[in-house]
Amino acid sequence: MQLFFLCLILGITVAVPPQEKRVHHQRDLSDHVHDDDHGYQYDHEAFLGKDEAKTFDQLTPEESKTRLGKIVDRIDMNKDGYVSHAELHQWIKHRQRRYIEENVDKHWKDYDQNKDGKIAWTEYKNTTYGYYLDDAFDDIENKETYKAMLRRDERRFKVADKDGDGITTREEFTAFLHPEEFDYMKEVVVQETVEDIDKNGDGKVNLEEYIGDMFTPEAGENEPEWVTTERKQFLEVRDINKDGFLDASEVALWILPGDVDHADNEARHLIHETDKDNDGRLSMTEIMDKLDVVKVSTITDYGSLLLEKHDEL
Repeated sequence: MQLFFLCLILGITVAVPPQEKRVHHQRDLSDHVHDDDHGYQYDHEAFLGKDEAKTFDQLTPEESKTRLGKIVDRIDMNKDGYVSHAELHQWIKHRQRRYIEENVDKHWKDYDQNKDGKIAWTEYKNTTYGYYLDDAFDDIENKETYKAMLRRDERRFKVADKDGDGITTREEFTAFLHPEEFDYMKEVVVQETVEDIDKNGDGKVNLEEYIGDMFTPEAGENEPEWVTTERKQFLEVRDINKDGFLDASEVALWILPGDVDHADNEARHLIHETDKDNDGRLSMTEIMDKLDVVKVSTITDYGSLLLEKHDEL
């Protein structure tokens, strides 16, 4: 537990476990496994945000404390010297929103070719596929894959484009890039997921397709325990009508788990693990105590909190 709070601001890339990769938790809090027995990378990214969690080699332990103190000061909205559950929850939600906004900003500059403040399908298509379209995809090995990608992008774009004029506003383009964030895009999220997993093209997901999307055994490899658990999940939980398949509605219940507030759950988890005096809030001392046993080499993975950018947090 000693590394807990600082691990909120470390930048170590770990893949999501295969059995969780299809599930959308609003904006993902992290690409990391939420398993405190194997580290706190999930908590770190939930706290700081993915793009901030990058290597920052020149930080000393004292600089790390200073920067962390500035972050905590921003979280402490009422300036009472403590971080409450509500303040931490609000901060994590803020980081989620900021990630989406920055991601859209980054892509907007590339795709708004005529700088009119909107992105037309033709602009997106020409920027993304223009070279390949000129040559009818003949110069690439997997041209059928690229054609399928183009068709999928066009379908998603049309769904995001609410008024059907072939041009997306900023909100519509955000829905195109992050469809899991918008209720009216959920059907296309489910459709794309089914298409990815459904190898025989029957429009449903059978058990072997479900497992095959997560696990491909090497020659002679025994099936891990988690795969056995997932088989049981498919049969006993996912396949609600017990027909041996997951249809679109059953896939939706699997990958879009409803109204669970993962930011709220994460805030509660962080306080539970860090609150030494059990008063339901975090003092600066409780937070800084988590730095005591962290190695310098770990601290220097702190994240790109450049001062001029940090002021915008």
